[in-house]
Amino acid sequence: MDGRVREWRPDWPCPVGAALGGLRRGGGDPTYRVVGDQHWRGIRTPAGPATLAIEPRSGEGVVRAEAWGPGAGWALESVPALLGADDDVTGFEPRTPEVEQAWRRYGQWRIGRTGLVMEALTPAIIEQKVTGQEAFAGFRMLVHRYGERAPGPGVEQKLWVQPSADTIRHVPSWEWLRMHVDPARSRTLVNAARVADALERTVGLPGDEVERRLTSLPGIGVWTAAEVRQRAHGDADAVSFGDYHVAHHVGWAVEGRDFDDDEMAAYLEPWRPHRNRVVTLLLLAGRKRPRHGARMAPRTHLPASVTRR
Repeated sequence: MDGRVREWRPDWPCPVGAALGGLRRGGGDPTYRVVGDQHWRGIRTPAGPATLAIEPRSGEGVVRAEAWGPGAGWALESVPALLGADDDVTGFEPRTPEVEQAWRRYGQWRIGRTGLVMEALTPAIIEQKVTGQEAFAGFRMLVHRYGERAPGPGVEQKLWVQPSADTIRHVPSWEWLRMHVDPARSRTLVNAARVADALERTVGLPGDEVERRLTSLPGIGVWTAAEVRQRAHGDADAVSFGDYHVAHHVGWAVEGRDFDDDEMAAYLEPWRPHRNRVVTLLLLAGRKRPRHGARMAPRTHLPASVTRR
């Protein structure tokens, strides 16, 4: 099956891998593959499923994208925004030596946006209050059991597309338990899927309004809302407060010690509306918290209480 092709010439040296890397949910994400210089994604677009392959051709100054399936046209149209073309760095100033150093090294990186809320929200809810190992495994099982093969060469690449909101609404409660997703998270995800159309319409709204609408749903807190704002909306100010690692890593990048959320918030305040930009730059370039520090232990039971993160 021949795909549709688009060659796009960004007006800055666009690092494709860095721009897309944040969309990958663990090394075994079935909706994302890296083959050589090509980045493959299985996407459920408003027009239907699509396989999208993006390849930087730095010597020519272009990015080549090829797409297959009913959503191919939508996927190709989304490529510039996906790689950060809509990210506005106006008014951003490094301000401190550590951010200045990171900006010098990674200043070509831009915050991309997918424009797909449920695509970001589904794994974010599964990742609430569990270890990365648990979260990535639960997401893989959900995609393999209830998603579909990506069209065209996506089959050969063993690429999958996330299940639709309608499918998620009809997953039986016992199947969630078999995927190691406890009732609190599965209930949150099913409730979100019921209003998926309204959530998709938040794309383009101000960040504070997006957060208000997302957190009005039971089980969705500021962490989950920030994860969605970052990926679906390309929000340069959305910080994942409440994350088990982010504040610690920022603290080590800045002062060589752990920060808590309050300390991280105080440090980032001068950079509004670019706080998420600063966090990502520091994580890209800064010192990381030593790996022998305390880690979140895998759970030995499935709690039934409502989680709001």
